Amino acid sequence: MPGSSEGPAPAGERLLAAEVAPRVRLGDHLYDLTRRVLVMGILNRTPDSFFDRGAYFALDAFFERADALVAAGADILDVGGVKAGPGPEVGSTEEIERVVPAIAALHERFDVPLSVDTWRAEVAREAYAAGALVGNDISGFGDPGYLAAAAQAGATVVATHIRLGPRIPDPDPHYDDVTAEVAAFLVQRATAAIDAGISPDRIVVDAGLDLGKTWKQSVTLLRSSRALATLGYPLLLSASNKTFLGGLLGLGIDERRDASLAAAALGVAGGCRIVRVHDVAGTRRVVDTVAAILEHA
Repeated sequence: MPGSSEGPAPAGERLLAAEVAPRVRLGDHLYDLTRRVLVMGILNRTPDSFFDRGAYFALDAFFERADALVAAGADILDVGGVKAGPGPEVGSTEEIERVVPAIAALHERFDVPLSVDTWRAEVAREAYAAGALVGNDISGFGDPGYLAAAAQAGATVVATHIRLGPRIPDPDPHYDDVTAEVAAFLVQRATAAIDAGISPDRIVVDAGLDLGKTWKQSVTLLRSSRALATLGYPLLLSASNKTFLGGLLGLGIDERRDASLAAAALGVAGGCRIVRVHDVAGTRRVVDTVAAILEHA
């Protein structure tokens, strides 16, 4: 494992992406990703999430959802307090109030690595103190203090490509070569993380599907997973229920479950080693099946 989204790979290439980046450290635990895919369950503490529309904003519903994701096989729980797209302003104080007590309670409740989905260093720092082990930053470390906060806490970071920034409309993004430009950005951001004192086994990269991309550009990046998986860092795929699936298949937000599972299968076959999803149970079955098939090959 992995195979290729571009057809069967020669036997000597089947493990290429895994051989380049086979491990990620979350807290004190080192995960071997050569033959394993980690499923990251999405937990939103936002009243206006694009998919769940605030269904889990209330703490009782939030913790019920967390229980369900862990029972379904989530390896990581990713907690976010501000949606990525445009919307009403949410300041850092309000974001901290939304996510930090929730993370502290999850830390007491589960023995599962916790991630904070934030682009603010202040929020990440408070989340690490509450028990988060990962900073999932869709801004590509736009906050100058983000990497220093992660390094001080010994946290793992996710470097995500975005063209402009979180919550900024980007209706007509242009790239001469979207895969090459995204790859170069991710390598540069990973290098910045290393320079800040974060060890390479605590760095994950994410192409940022739908973040400053048209749906066609996002499809291209998904198909390019094999190339992105060889950059030297574990590749995270965040495709669950996203707009590009709607654009490709003409599906509404509530109709993209099967398409999301298919995207996860394609991504894993191409070398993705962490998949961030809403449907943990379905994705767990898919990624384990893909892994078994590729291993048998």
